[in-house]
Amino acid sequence: MVSDAPPFWWTKADWRAWSLWPVSLVYGGIAGRRMARAKPPSVPVPVFCVGNFTVGGAGKTPTALAIAKAARAKGLTPGFLSRGYGGSLDVTTLVDPHHHRADAVGDEPLLLAREAITVISRRRHQGAERLVAEGVDFIIMDDGFQSARLHIDFALVVVDSGRGIGNGHIVPAGPVRAPLRQQMLQMSSLLRVGEGEAADPLVRQAARAGKPVRVASLKPGPAPEIKEKPLLAFAGIADPAKFYRTVESLGGQIALRRDFPDHHYFSEDELTDLMADADKDGLTLVTTAKDAARLAGHHGAARTLLERLKIVEVEMVFDDPQAPAKMIDEATARCRARLLTEKRNG
Repeated sequence: MVSDAPPFWWTKADWRAWSLWPVSLVYGGIAGRRMARAKPPSVPVPVFCVGNFTVGGAGKTPTALAIAKAARAKGLTPGFLSRGYGGSLDVTTLVDPHHHRADAVGDEPLLLAREAITVISRRRHQGAERLVAEGVDFIIMDDGFQSARLHIDFALVVVDSGRGIGNGHIVPAGPVRAPLRQQMLQMSSLLRVGEGEAADPLVRQAARAGKPVRVASLKPGPAPEIKEKPLLAFAGIADPAKFYRTVESLGGQIALRRDFPDHHYFSEDELTDLMADADKDGLTLVTTAKDAARLAGHHGAARTLLERLKIVEVEMVFDDPQAPAKMIDEATARCRARLLTEKRNG
């Protein structure tokens, strides 16, 4: 399954959004009640959730990676818990980036597994227990903020300053996953990513709710050899335009762009066409790390294309370099308090 959010979700609400409003009312009511009433099971280590208000990307995976690096710097053994979105495996699985393919475990878990122990599980509590059994003492949950299936000690909600929450409507009329008020109540801190004004109303709302706001931006990693080269850039992510801006910031000259749905698995014909278009005009192929992860482990055109690709990596950089460590400390303190309460009530 792949995600292809309707474009009208990211523009001012029109007749399409309003015609779906009754369905959204029901969906939002169910999602909100589930978040409010849930008493999810817990594990004996801190659980730090990186989520977002909406369907689609906002920078959760780079944020999760940044938190893991900060946790390791504090002497912790972090591990990632993911649902494995886009993968076919429906059993709790320890991800091996050298063995598994994205179509089995999802593209994001493959990226996470390069940094720390990663488990995918549709059953969050079971996955968390597997991580603890593997020696993890700090769990970072990539997404799952609204799922209410595992006790969360700290919830960092990521919002893109360029897109915000789109038209503000709840699924299916818009991209919002649950009533915003309920999400704000459950949130520990808001992370505003990038430039733009779309996140400003959320920042003000978080401030009124007494929730701290952190600021960060996505920065490209070591630049591939694309400066001043004519490029064919392609991406199957939630916001391809963001990737293209990154490529251009590195000096790449994009001659052709090819957009695909988020988490898209490329067909042999699509891959062959990409290479043919690049060859026709003498262009260098460039894509995201997430798209490259979906090509890894395959044969034929996927392997050929992967060998030719230039891959642009990005990392989340906090304006306050100490922000990740401070949030990790808060998650750890909340976990200790929770465990004491559980022991007293035990």
